[in-house]
Amino acid sequence: MLKEFRTFALRGNVIDLAVGVIIGAAFGKITTSLVNDVIMPPIGLLLGRVDFSDLFVDLSGASYPSLTAAKDAGAPVIAYGAFVNTIIEFTIIAFAVFMLVRQVNRLQARFKDAPAPTTEKNCPRCVSAIPIAATKCKFCTSDL
Repeated sequence: MLKEFRTFALRGNVIDLAVGVIIGAAFGKITTSLVNDVIMPPIGLLLGRVDFSDLFVDLSGASYPSLTAAKDAGAPVIAYGAFVNTIIEFTIIAFAVFMLVRQVNRLQARFKDAPAPTTEKNCPRCVSAIPIAATKCKFCTSDL
């Protein structure tokens, strides 16, 4: 069983998958920073200095100055601002993945449609297929 597991773990697909997960996690952090630190502040400024990450609805009926204060007090809250940030983050990641898959599909189609290199030519006398480097036809023995 240990030998089977080693064979499974060292196959290219598993290693490729592991690399993909690690790169994906790092890309997720970059996207989170992009949304929270670059995209949302200007949008919040345009909408009247709103910080989306701090928007919430307090379900307890009390009034708290910030989401952090409400959570520290243990109040039940709906943090819809964080949800908006997450939706924007997901949209950016989905678009980036779409663009990557689109490019990979284009490359695969280009290589798939490329003609295979020719390795044969036709003899001018007997029209039999012979190797390109041939100097004499193996069928009719004529010099090429």
